[in-house]
This record gives sequence, C-alpha cells and structure tokens, in this order.
Amino acid sequence: MLYTGIDLIEVSRIARSAEKWGEKFASYIFTPGEIEYCKGRPAELAARYAAKEAAGKALGTGIGWGAKVWWVDVEVISDRHGRPALKLHRGAAARAEKLGWQEVSLSLSHTREHAIAMVVAQAA
Repeated sequence: MLYTGIDLIEVSRIARSAEKWGEKFASYIFTPGEIEYCKGRPAELAARYAAKEAAGKALGTGIGWGAKVWWVDVEVISDRHGRPALKLHRGAAARAEKLGWQEVSLSLSHTREHAIAMVVAQAA
C-alpha cells in the first residue's frame, strides 16, 4: 500500500507570518532543529511547512486542531548530504505505525515564490 501527500505554498505567506508573529509562529510550526537549519530563510521554512502539510495528507489526518497530529509532530531533518527526510513524533508517529508505514520518502523544492513537498510512504 502506498500513501501519498503533496503541498504547494507561497513563500511570501510564510515570510509574512514569520515577520508578524516572530518566535511564536516559528515555535508553533517548526521544531528547534528546523528553525536552526533554516536560519530564517523563508523559502527553506516554506518547504518544511509544505512537507508537514504533505505528511498530514499522506497520514490521512491533516495537521492541527482535531487532527491529533500537530505541526511539530512532523519534523524535516537532513542527512550529511542535505537529503531531506521525515522524523515523526507523537501523534504522527502513532498514526504512521497504525497504517503500517515501513518506508517514507520526502522530496522538497522551492523557488523565490513557491515551495513544494511530496511525501510517499509504503506500508506492508
């Protein structure tokens, strides 16, 4: 069984939210590791936001109120070569386990205007 999710977002939307709400916005949506990795680069943050949305779609829950999966339950990490991967916590990890996810692939891309992410998970 394959589970997929994709999301596209405007970089300016994330930049405006970060400017308006500052640390409150960043810590609500992103993990400390994601904040450190992106160092305020809006396109990088937008790609991670899109990854979280795509993961919520693949999990079949969405993210936020009523979903039992929160923004920081889905974390984008990178290996030493910069290849992105998902690290699932709490509600997201529980849902992935329930679905039998064994492998998860994440792809990110962005321009100055848009960021996109796709998640594909394979279950037994």
